[in-house]
Amino acid sequence: MNKYVVSETAVIDAPVTRVWDVIARTDRYAEWVAGAIEVTDHHGVATIGKTYSERNRTLGPLKTDSVWTVEEIVPLKRRVDTGVGFAPLQDITNIFEFRPVQTADGQEATEMLYQVEYTIGLGPLGQLLDSIQQPAMRAGMRTSMANLNTLLRSEASRTAR
Repeated sequence: MNKYVVSETAVIDAPVTRVWDVIARTDRYAEWVAGAIEVTDHHGVATIGKTYSERNRTLGPLKTDSVWTVEEIVPLKRRVDTGVGFAPLQDITNIFEFRPVQTADGQEATEMLYQVEYTIGLGPLGQLLDSIQQPAMRAGMRTSMANLNTLLRSEASRTAR
């Protein structure tokens, strides 16, 4: 089995408390996670040991059903979930980490790390599959964080009215 780690980082234009409010809600993933078509079962606010389910896009037109288990929560700092349902990827771990930062004009913002760890069997074929899927995974991570940023800005503008 080959183990892989893929990560992307972005700055979200919102304080870490607002970012956390959305990230902590398993029922809101389809609003911002690029590959999530819908959340089919959830428990609301992430709770260690609880599961939630999604219908996801994978490569191209392919879709899959996934089940995630919340493994670790460090409020406002870190969230770790493990998932199944993305064959041939196995032992999937999603990690979100957050760090408060300030923008150049002094506004509160959040640096977000989105990391996925996984294994793929199948020997050389697994390595080939990973070389095909990894660029799409990275693009999806970047899109997800951009979607989250847009969602939070939209919600902020609605509450400011």
